[in-house]
Amino acid sequence: MSHEHGTDGRGRVLVIGNGPVGQTAALCLARWGIPVLVLDSRPERDPIGSKALCQQRDVLDLWAACGAGGVATEGLTWSTARTFYKAKELFSWEIPDPGRSPLPPFVNISQARTEAILDEAIAAQPLIEVWWGTEVVGIAGGKGDGDERATVVCRSGFGEFEVAGEYAVVCAGSKGGPMRELLGVQFPGRTFDDSFLICDIETSLPGWENERRFYFDPEWNPGRQVLIHPCPNSIFRIDWQVDTDFDLAAAQSDGSLDQRIRKVIGKKRDYRIDWVSVYRFHARSADHYRVGRFLLAGDVAHLVAPFGARGLNSGVPDVENAAWKIAFAMKGWGGPGLVGTYETERQAAARENLAVTAATMDFLVPQTKKARKRRKEILKRARKDQKAIPLVDSGRLAEAFWYVESPLTTRDPSRYWPGRPPRGQAPTPVPGVILPDAATEAAAHGKARVRELARDGLLVLVGDAINTLEVEGVLSSVVPAGLPVRVMHFADLGDDGVVAAGLQAVPEELWLVRPDAHTAACVRTPEALADAVHTLLGH
Repeated sequence: MSHEHGTDGRGRVLVIGNGPVGQTAALCLARWGIPVLVLDSRPERDPIGSKALCQQRDVLDLWAACGAGGVATEGLTWSTARTFYKAKELFSWEIPDPGRSPLPPFVNISQARTEAILDEAIAAQPLIEVWWGTEVVGIAGGKGDGDERATVVCRSGFGEFEVAGEYAVVCAGSKGGPMRELLGVQFPGRTFDDSFLICDIETSLPGWENERRFYFDPEWNPGRQVLIHPCPNSIFRIDWQVDTDFDLAAAQSDGSLDQRIRKVIGKKRDYRIDWVSVYRFHARSADHYRVGRFLLAGDVAHLVAPFGARGLNSGVPDVENAAWKIAFAMKGWGGPGLVGTYETERQAAARENLAVTAATMDFLVPQTKKARKRRKEILKRARKDQKAIPLVDSGRLAEAFWYVESPLTTRDPSRYWPGRPPRGQAPTPVPGVILPDAATEAAAHGKARVRELARDGLLVLVGDAINTLEVEGVLSSVVPAGLPVRVMHFADLGDDGVVAAGLQAVPEELWLVRPDAHTAACVRTPEALADAVHTLLGH
């Protein structure tokens, strides 16, 4: 398609940034039938290094729904996380699944390959247009609540021009500071002083191919940490905590990088360096995720330490959240408050991620003599005392956020929310948690998994004691014209009762499920369900 600068942007959305979060935003919007224009200042994609390599089941679920299921099938599947102190294994645990998803709990795959698979899905989607080499240098409209368009000033080989959309999803990544400045958004938080060396090597490490390994104080990095992830094609990613003044170029030239690698893999094993980098971690979150018609998502909105893989695995849910709300607003299905809840919900998710990763970093890199002493005592105790193991923090892996306190969620007074579950356990099933997933035999609906049934619009799952015709009759008076609603008995899912068991559902209950597969209500009458739908749609 040609660069038609004169269009007024009606009926389309701008996505600023074409990394994996921006790509997902475009695909999610296109699923709702919304035309998308993606803008990226780079001349082309830069496929270098593994970068964000660890993708969680719920993210794979969304990508599969967007036509990018190849990420799950090509990625290296793993389900075991092992933690060591020196040479002794302290504990290992398996990632929980409250349902019985056909998708793996995690896969490791390089960000470059993920982006290539997402590009293939975008190329097959006629509603998405991508402009490389197009830098956003100004905001011409859309920052105010009363504005009807998000209008940006672009600079490219065509000169400067304006481009508009009804909304803009800003996915400008970790280098998106200029976009935040244009929108008047602050980015408070902290930067950790400690440096980390990351190296992708091609080698053979038998027995390490399908598990994450985390080492506290190994003999080959005394007093510090090492994290090892397996990747496809015999690539292993190794992260070392190093001195703050670590000099990568010097380590490469004097042979100390080779010595460091040899201490992990052995003296005689062949290897090839695929990528190497040094970096520092940040813990920051924007003070606003929404400015008028602009919604910030991914690293431009929040940065967290990578232990736990909560970076891209939180950016992708950001844009799914933004996409269905924007689509509902543009189609006239959502109330005036719906899009505004994007900031409420995703800032809460970022606060949770920041709390979890900050606690991990404070344990990994204690900042005081007292904290260092305490950590050493805990690690020593954990070698013999099982009660000390919960005190060892080697990273809590990414998980779907729970919208328990969202203004779109109708709380169930009979279901108590105890808060963040212990590491390795699924959250208590209350309204706001993500729907358990399972393979389904509901072939008449053309879906392979239960969550796919939710992503067309609204899904209502009811117990055997509920009359579905009565439910549909009540909903017909509150659901906007054109908004798809599917009402089903749990027993008709064809999932062997997995989802009902995961929700601990009883025959008298009705569960309302959002378009992003999170639950929104658990009620006992069709009338209460109608009220919950009204709440969910932002009225």
